[in-house]
Amino acid sequence: MIYPMMVQIDFSSIKDVGKKPKGLVLTVVINWLIKPFTMALLGWLFFKGIFADFVVPQTATEYIAGMILLGVAPCTAMVFVWSQLTKGDANYTLVQVSINDIIMIFAFAPIAGLLLGVTDITVPWDTLLLSVVLYVLIPLIAGAITRKKLDKGEDHTRLNHFLKVMKPYSIIGLLATVALLFGFQSQTLIDKPEAIVLIAIPLLIQTYGIFAIAYIAAKKMGLAHSIAAPACMIATSNFFELAVAVAISLFGLHSGAALATVVGVLVEVPVMLSLVYFANKRVIGLTRERYGCYSS
Repeated sequence: MIYPMMVQIDFSSIKDVGKKPKGLVLTVVINWLIKPFTMALLGWLFFKGIFADFVVPQTATEYIAGMILLGVAPCTAMVFVWSQLTKGDANYTLVQVSINDIIMIFAFAPIAGLLLGVTDITVPWDTLLLSVVLYVLIPLIAGAITRKKLDKGEDHTRLNHFLKVMKPYSIIGLLATVALLFGFQSQTLIDKPEAIVLIAIPLLIQTYGIFAIAYIAAKKMGLAHSIAAPACMIATSNFFELAVAVAISLFGLHSGAALATVVGVLVEVPVMLSLVYFANKRVIGLTRERYGCYSS
């Protein structure tokens, strides 16, 4: 599921970063300096404060952990879908994803460990690091090797054919993962619908809030829609496959942390579609009217 998406990433495009740095700066700052910390703050605020009377302390701590894992994992796979739906610059989106994936290799475990530790959660570093290796580093290396073998100079025929063949498997893998997650958590979803609502509230605030920050920043920076819209989408969405895998590894399949990441999946798709609609209706108009350009 992750591997086919990694094959799409062209690390040779990183050399062009300096040509259009603003969109990349926006994505990196939001993803790594703002988003993880706002997610941890919202988790703590709601489950140690506002919702404290409705959730037992141990479960509340696990919910916070699941939210933190979602917040520290910027989206890799679905980014290309959101970029396409918002008429984004496909090549620039690849650059943004490439940079984020490289940063993720080195930053995911330290930031996740820091925030989990601050919320009094015991951090098994070996499991955290192993998850990064299994779900980020290995697929990334495999994807890079595959791309290098198939992509020969100006002839992209073999690579494009491979990506076309692999695309259905990636989608099937994604759907199967979601189905399995909901299957394993189905009893909890049925027995505790109030838990879904409690988790969804801070996740919704986080998602729309981060998008608002990215959207306003993109306007202030004068980014064109083809750069601004995908940058906002990347900043807003999550690498839920990684978050779910780490949550299950650290806390167990039926834990509150795993449930929180599953609710994240449940919330993300409809919310992101609403943001795609907003981006196409508002960002394009504002960008054209104010800045008079279509690309940056």
